[in-house]
Amino acid sequence: MSHQTGIKANEDLLNFFGNCRNGNIRSVRVTIQDEALQLGEYKEAQGTWEDDYDLMVIPFLREKQPCYILYRLDTQAHGGYEWLLVCWSPDDSPIREKMLYASTKATLKKEFGAAQISDEIFGTAEEDVNLAGLLKHKTSASAPVPLTLREEEMKEIKKLEVGVDIGIDTKHQTLAGVAFPIMENALNSLKKFANGHLQYVQLKIDTDAEEIKLDSEAASVDLADLVSRVPDSAARYHLYRYDHNYEGDFFHSVLFIYSMPGYACPIKERMLYSSSKNPVIDLLENSMNLAITKKLEIGEGSELTEEYLLDEIHPKRNLHRPKFAKPKGPANRGAKRLTRAPKDSEIDT
Repeated sequence: MSHQTGIKANEDLLNFFGNCRNGNIRSVRVTIQDEALQLGEYKEAQGTWEDDYDLMVIPFLREKQPCYILYRLDTQAHGGYEWLLVCWSPDDSPIREKMLYASTKATLKKEFGAAQISDEIFGTAEEDVNLAGLLKHKTSASAPVPLTLREEEMKEIKKLEVGVDIGIDTKHQTLAGVAFPIMENALNSLKKFANGHLQYVQLKIDTDAEEIKLDSEAASVDLADLVSRVPDSAARYHLYRYDHNYEGDFFHSVLFIYSMPGYACPIKERMLYSSSKNPVIDLLENSMNLAITKKLEIGEGSELTEEYLLDEIHPKRNLHRPKFAKPKGPANRGAKRLTRAPKDSEIDT
């Protein structure tokens, strides 16, 4: 969580933010002056984002002067263009300026619209934020986490134990530990979800055909629509990317939701969904490298409120632990034992 400075965008910058999403503007320089975020220089797009990058970012860099640069990419998501946030903070700039810009970044993202900022890069020298530096940053961010020797061994052992190559090219795919095949259209949708092209995927088990099938998918789904997609009388698996702001930061939280409306489902269906859940999760996490933020089980869609999801994703820590209370003694243990003090005559003898 970032400590905020109380600095907000001024009226001119807010108006510019509202009008710069039409695709004409390529880069914008934002500075902090007079205790406010202010609009600096901006440039219109000429070529592709890669062609324009060095021409429209490098000239905005100043020695000893931090700034923010918002750079529009050519890809779109969440109903608009995706943007890159460049945080420029040269080593020779004053410490107070560095701290001020670092602690105001979350406010800038919120004022601009955090959902539109797909990536951010920080730099203290030109080679950190030029096109070569950006491409190096993207390569580093997409690289898999290095495994220890022990983890590599366990990975190979697991492959040999499963003995199944799951891909979208095979006609029928069987999940490890489950006799039901997962159909090709379902695998395609799961792959699109893992790559960020879908926000929601719903899977169902066809108990007659003994297959796991795609029930529905969507490129964009808000929370209210998600609630209405949960069936009242049938079990389902749901994958949902919950985009939200929390304490000044923006999160793309991946949720695996297992909905089971209790006894409205036949016993066979309840058993099949319960026993197939873990192999489906294993497919997502290990075969598709999808990092699931939270796994949830619900009975009905109305449980999926914003408050419930935030509590599950960002649980509050209890900092006030109760003091230890001495347990009471056993009941009916009798009267307290009394000891007699010795008489003076007994002491003399």
